[in-house]
Amino acid sequence: MERIKIQLPSVLPFETIIPVRVTDINYGGHLGNDSVLSIIHEVRLQLLAKYGYDEFNIEGLGTIMADVGIQYKDEVFYPDEILAKAGVFGFSRTGFNVYYQFFSRQTGCEVVRAKTALVFYDYKLHKMMSVPPVFRQLFEPE
Repeated sequence: MERIKIQLPSVLPFETIIPVRVTDINYGGHLGNDSVLSIIHEVRLQLLAKYGYDEFNIEGLGTIMADVGIQYKDEVFYPDEILAKAGVFGFSRTGFNVYYQFFSRQTGCEVVRAKTALVFYDYKLHKMMSVPPVFRQLFEPE
């Protein structure tokens, strides 16, 4: 069986703490995969907010998730907290990647690696757009 293997950048500069809610727990008694995707979304929103952006306004453009990859490394249980690290890398003409690494604060173990690819999108024109140079410069300084 071939598995997803996510190679992380050497440094993920953004960090935040996300509490595990009882509603994040699945029938197996641990953090559910649907909740992991929601936590990824929350971490990305917090990362963008650090720079004064949100998913609908990055230099006047929105974003759309083009794909996501999640690699599960260990379990997380309620009422743990997740130390989430993230960073923006890998720009293309129309998009960028966000990499994530989650750790259980209770055990210190790595629990998730993930990558999302986002493209810039003009919701009024309904089309993909080029990466705004100001945004790219924040994460790929010359």
